[in-house]
Amino acid sequence: MSKDSRKFKVPDDLANLYDFANTLDLRRFMHHGVQHPQSDALSSAAGLTAWMSEQKLGDGKKITPAMLATALQLRSSMRDYLQSDLIERQRSKSIARALNQATRHFPLVAEAHDGGMTLRPVRNDALAGLSTVVAEFYNSAANGTLDRLKMCASDECYRVFYDRSKPGTRRWCVSALCGNREKTRTYRERQQVTA
Repeated sequence: MSKDSRKFKVPDDLANLYDFANTLDLRRFMHHGVQHPQSDALSSAAGLTAWMSEQKLGDGKKITPAMLATALQLRSSMRDYLQSDLIERQRSKSIARALNQATRHFPLVAEAHDGGMTLRPVRNDALAGLSTVVAEFYNSAANGTLDRLKMCASDECYRVFYDRSKPGTRRWCVSALCGNREKTRTYRERQQVTA
């Protein structure tokens, strides 16, 4: 669990998924006169190894360029899913196809233990830890909490956030920042049309 997932009170059972989706930071807005720098924690095999170690999902095994490409495909398909609205998530064949193609590289097996059942990765290589992210994705879809994980609707942000609002209808990661910027922009555009 990262500092961000703790700060924004993301449930533990979604924290790895939240952190994985946010390894790509596309924010491109100015805040207090400072341009937010875009970044990608998975821009290299070494970056993926470091991120997995920080998350305690990896043990420092060597990640090959092909493994990096597999991880990036997984992240891309998950971000596409989280960017779509709840109805599109259920109906879009292309989103489902991309997810199926990406997650097939991370097979899981159900394993019984004293407290019940858990999903365990079948992989035993350097990417086995990403199976934990896939298991979180599956479990949260099954229990309905995945509907609370969304992508910010701001064209200048695209940060994944956990919607803690009671009705579950938030559109922006931080209403005071992204929400306010979007509302101000819309207001100014309306004023220009009427002027």
